[in-house]
Amino acid sequence: MVARLEADGDLGPGPVREALLALPREVLMPQAYVRRSAADEMPPRWELLDWAEPDDREELLAVLHGGQSVLIQHDGEPLLGRPRRGRSGGGMTSMSTVMSLTSSLLEELALRQGHRVLDIGTGAGVTTAVACHVCGDQTVVTLDRDPHVTEAARARLGALGYGPTLVSGNGEHGWPQQAPYDRILITYALPYVPQACVDQLAPGGRLLVHVTTSSPSWPALAVVTRKPDGRLQAQLRAVEYAHRAGHGMNRLYLSAAFRQRIAAGCAEESEARAFRSVQAPPPDEARGFWLALDALHPGLVRHWGAGGLVSAHLAAAPGCLPTRTALVPGASPPAAHATSGAKFTRPPHVGGPPARPRSTTSLSKKAGNSA
Repeated sequence: MVARLEADGDLGPGPVREALLALPREVLMPQAYVRRSAADEMPPRWELLDWAEPDDREELLAVLHGGQSVLIQHDGEPLLGRPRRGRSGGGMTSMSTVMSLTSSLLEELALRQGHRVLDIGTGAGVTTAVACHVCGDQTVVTLDRDPHVTEAARARLGALGYGPTLVSGNGEHGWPQQAPYDRILITYALPYVPQACVDQLAPGGRLLVHVTTSSPSWPALAVVTRKPDGRLQAQLRAVEYAHRAGHGMNRLYLSAAFRQRIAAGCAEESEARAFRSVQAPPPDEARGFWLALDALHPGLVRHWGAGGLVSAHLAAAPGCLPTRTALVPGASPPAAHATSGAKFTRPPHVGGPPARPRSTTSLSKKAGNSA
C-alpha cells in the first residue's frame, strides 16, 4: 500500500511514510465489513470479516491494504466483542478514510516531534497512530462523537503501545481542556470552519478541514494558520476528493433512478427546465468555478457518468428545480474562471454556516480552484 501511495504521488519520504510502514493495520482494524450486495441493491448486505477467523485473513488483509475506505461500524454498534455475522439494511457509521486522502493530509500537516495534535474524528485510529508515532503520544488528543468508537480506539492504540488522550464529544467544540494545539485535523466535512477549533490553534498552528455544501460534487479544503503574532490566515482550496460529510449533515443523494433521469434527460417539463447554450460551460477541471456556483446556488450536483453532459445538474433541493444543461458539439469551453488557492484574511465561513447572498446573478472570478 505504501509503495502504491508513493507511485501515485500521494506520499513522499519522511515521518508519515515511516509511520505508515510501521503500522500493523490489522491491530487497529481487526474486523471490517465488506459489501456483499450490488451497489444499488436495497437493502444493502454486509459481512463482517474477523482477523480471529483464519479463513477471513486473506480477504481482510486485501481490504486493509487496498487503500480504499475500510468500514468498521454498522448503525452505531459497539465495536469490541461483537460477533462475526452478516448485517442487512441500515448504514455504515464509522470507517477509515481512503489512504491516498489520509496520507496527503498528514503530509500537509507537517507533523513534528513534540507537536500538540488534536485529531477530530477518531474512526479506526489511523491518523491518531501516525500522530503518536511522529509527535509522541503524550501530546496527542483524539476525539470522536461515538463512545463505542473511542472505546475501541483506546484498546487498539494501547495494543500498539500508544497512550494518547481519547475523548468523546462534539468535534465542532474541539477539546479546550488541552488547548492550544499546533495541529488540528478534522476528518469529516463540514459546511464551515468551526470557530472553537480556530480559537484553540496555537501561534504557528495549522488546521485542516474539508468544507462542503449539500452537494457531494465540489468540496474544498480549508487551511487555517495562526501567525506567530496571533493573526489568522486561511486558504480555501477546491479539491477533487474530500472526507465524508459529518453526522447529521443533509446531503444530496444521487440514487440510481435520479442518475438515470439525469443521463436520459427525460425529466417531466413540470419538474425540470433544460437549457441549451452555444457557449460551453467551464470544464470540470475548473473546480473553483463550480465550487463558487454551488455556494451561490445550493442544490447543484454533478453526475459524472452522464455521457456528454459536462455542466452541473440542479437536484431536487428545497426551492430548486432539477436542471439539465446540454452542450452544442464542437463548442469550446471558455478560459478558466478560477485561480487556485484564493486567500482570505479570515477563515472562510468561520463560526457558522455562510449567509446566503442577496443576489445570485454574478460570480467572483477569484474563487479558489471529492466528489
